[in-house]
Amino acid sequence: MSKKMFVMAAGAVAAAVMGAGVLAQNVPMPEVTVESHRMVATTIGRTSSGVPIVDVSMGYTVSAQGLDIGTPIGARAFEARVSDAAKAACQEIGKRYPNSTTSDAECARAATDKAMVKVHQLEDAATKK
Repeated sequence: MSKKMFVMAAGAVAAAVMGAGVLAQNVPMPEVTVESHRMVATTIGRTSSGVPIVDVSMGYTVSAQGLDIGTPIGARAFEARVSDAAKAACQEIGKRYPNSTTSDAECARAATDKAMVKVHQLEDAATKK
């Protein structure tokens, strides 16, 4: 059995927000970096029958490139990008670990919820400019 986990927290990421591009005003473009850019599987225990319990994470970088996240339309588009990345990563993990105990939908929901904390911080900062 394996447990799908898609970590999208700033603490688990080397740099959660980076300048990805430059707007006409030379303002860094916010990004949310999601874990790492390769699948990582860590054995966190064993079942009573000795089967390894594996925590799996996969990452993508989601950029706000081309969006004004200080506006409602831009913010919704950025949130959709993050949600889509979470779904894609969880589906890929689901393909590689088909017997996992967490469904793709549960994985994507948890990953999206966790990432939205950082996304909303970025959106709030963009609104205050």
